[in-house]
Amino acid sequence: MDVRQKIDIKNLTLDELTGLLDGLGKERFRARQLMQWIYRHGVTSFEAMTTLSKDFRRQLAAIAYISVLTPEVVEESRDGTRKYLFRLADGESIEAVRIPMDKERATLCVSTQVGCAMGCAFCLTATLGLRRNLEAAEIVNQVCAVMAAEPVGNIVFMGMGEPLANFDNVVKALQILQMEEGFAFSSRKLTISTCGLVPEMKRFGGCCSVGLAVSLNAAGDAVRDTLMPVNRRYPLAELMAACREFPLKQRQRITFEYILIHGVNDAPADARRLVRLLHGVKAKVNLIPFNEHPASSFRRPPEERIEAFQKCLLDRGLVAVRRASKGEDISAACGQLKGARDENMEDRTGEKTAAG
Repeated sequence: MDVRQKIDIKNLTLDELTGLLDGLGKERFRARQLMQWIYRHGVTSFEAMTTLSKDFRRQLAAIAYISVLTPEVVEESRDGTRKYLFRLADGESIEAVRIPMDKERATLCVSTQVGCAMGCAFCLTATLGLRRNLEAAEIVNQVCAVMAAEPVGNIVFMGMGEPLANFDNVVKALQILQMEEGFAFSSRKLTISTCGLVPEMKRFGGCCSVGLAVSLNAAGDAVRDTLMPVNRRYPLAELMAACREFPLKQRQRITFEYILIHGVNDAPADARRLVRLLHGVKAKVNLIPFNEHPASSFRRPPEERIEAFQKCLLDRGLVAVRRASKGEDISAACGQLKGARDENMEDRTGEKTAAG
């Protein structure tokens, strides 16, 4: 059987794998065994699963396979940040970034789509357009590939793409990452970011309990309309209503990401508007100085302007954290490594690559 006709085991949740094995007349505990081999032990072939009979291994190999992602490029920053470029089976490419928080902890930022359709003005990935959604296995395999080399404590779905626009595959990937038989990530170690797809936020809150981050970037509709076209569909009043209704655990907060862009959204008046906008919301604000790249005319604010903005929020009782800049000496902007790599491939071959 052609591999394209086989089932990728990494696209299956534990319940789905159990159902598949039921159809083969196998015991239900075999599904847990398989998941342990794949995610705890990193096995990539059925032949290596020595606790399974040879006949069962041959039966599995006839109908299924275990997909793998291997980094095509790894860039490492002086601060320890590593950016991974993965080439997918169809020639497309995606990025994941491992960000060290301290000597013991690291956060992995994964992609959920090839490119993005949201069109945010500050985002390099938006210039690539949307190529396709990632399958659950392609999301999970980013984690598998990085964790095979080094530990990861937290996972944030903040890489290429809008996670809630790939709803079903993202939810399935979360279920796989949280399996006790696998990586067993707790819900507080997982965070999904969205640009503000209100209907999907409501649906997501009803089925998942992981952290939510909202890419906000402006406290008024006029500026946010310019920066984020999604705001014309779901303006701030609707977005904030969805945030107030989002189910949170007792000590949980919604993280609001606010990219500071010089002369656009970094004035003291912007900070005061932000305080008013978030009034009554269990909120934490992540302030992110704009990461300059050649494809954008936007600029990072001066240091004193960043500090003044943060102080305004703190003085008014908001939790406001300035995200430390990481990976500034490598292709740090999301999509930058992909774009550079694909351009190089096009230059060498004289024609457009699948990912371009």
